Amino acid sequence: MPLLPSSTPLNRMAEEMVDQYHNPEIGRGRCGSFHVQHVAAPAAAVWSLVRRFDRPELYKQFVRTCALRAGDGRAPGSVREVHVVSGLPAETSTERLDKLDDDRRIIRFTIVGGDHRLRNYRSTTTVHDGASAGRAVVVESYTVDVPPGSTEEETCVFVDTIIRCNLRSLARVAEKMTRSLSNG
Repeated sequence: MPLLPSSTPLNRMAEEMVDQYHNPEIGRGRCGSFHVQHVAAPAAAVWSLVRRFDRPELYKQFVRTCALRAGDGRAPGSVREVHVVSGLPAETSTERLDKLDDDRRIIRFTIVGGDHRLRNYRSTTTVHDGASAGRAVVVESYTVDVPPGSTEEETCVFVDTIIRCNLRSLARVAEKMTRSLSNG
């Protein structure tokens, strides 16, 4: 099982899911990692954002626009084209939805094209109930090929930075949404 920070209490079912979905084999020429984000919002509220394959810009701050190219954004095989903000070493990313499980709160996608260097990128995100009521824990893991001319460390630092920013943004958006609903 991946080593979760000791400050990340998960129930047995969540631990099994982390072991099953966030423990990929990483072969030669590839790298990967996982990240944990605590969110002061119910898991259902967090999941309502994460599950929107068709609307990653709801919380992913580097996404400028997103358009579905195939499917409905809910069924495996759906494809989206993401346009990223300027300043990143890319303009577009074409991504395929591999799994969306609302009951277990799992989403998995693979990058299948685009003008960037992230080849064979695969991401899995799971949302779990937190240790106390009204809180969630989000776990996101990925694997990706190390591009020619880059090191494992450089590749992981780049991807880790984007994921950390996205997860922090997810927490802010979900917490704000929850406050708005409770004050509403």
